[in-house]
Amino acid sequence: MRIISGIYKSRKIVAPKNLPVRPTTDMAKESLFNIINNLFYFDDISVLDLFAGTGNISYEFASRGTEQITCVDQDFGCIKFINETAKAFDMSIQTIKSDVFKFLEKSTLQTNIIFADPPYDFSDEQFAKISQLVFQNNLLLENGILIIEHSKHTNLSGLNHFSYSKSYGGCMFSFFEVD
Repeated sequence: MRIISGIYKSRKIVAPKNLPVRPTTDMAKESLFNIINNLFYFDDISVLDLFAGTGNISYEFASRGTEQITCVDQDFGCIKFINETAKAFDMSIQTIKSDVFKFLEKSTLQTNIIFADPPYDFSDEQFAKISQLVFQNNLLLENGILIIEHSKHTNLSGLNHFSYSKSYGGCMFSFFEVD
């Protein structure tokens, strides 16, 4: 994986092969960040990266100037890798080792963008629970968005607060906003 833009543009990051992850492809990530770039100034926002995995999305935000980034993942190896990479690049990324659902149930952290990249084989109920907990617990700041990455075979358009989806190959991003 590589960082697409910003101060670390073109830097490659190689994650250990033993991590239980499926990093967002460079093509899909570049398209996603083109959308976000039209909605926000990167240096003015805060980001919560759920199911952070390798930290791929968080590194992209940090490279573009975002300083308030929190990653949540339950895998110790993922959290360790994110911490090591953030330190090597001098990125201000905070990590939390936790089950994402337990974190969302208790969290009071409000951010501009919440990005969730759960396993593609999640059930419809598990995808719905992410959105439900984010909005029920008021975790988005005014004009904030929740972005859920999922397979093109999953349809989240029936969930509350759904706004739109964008498809890139086998990957989709569904966007949710406060009504």
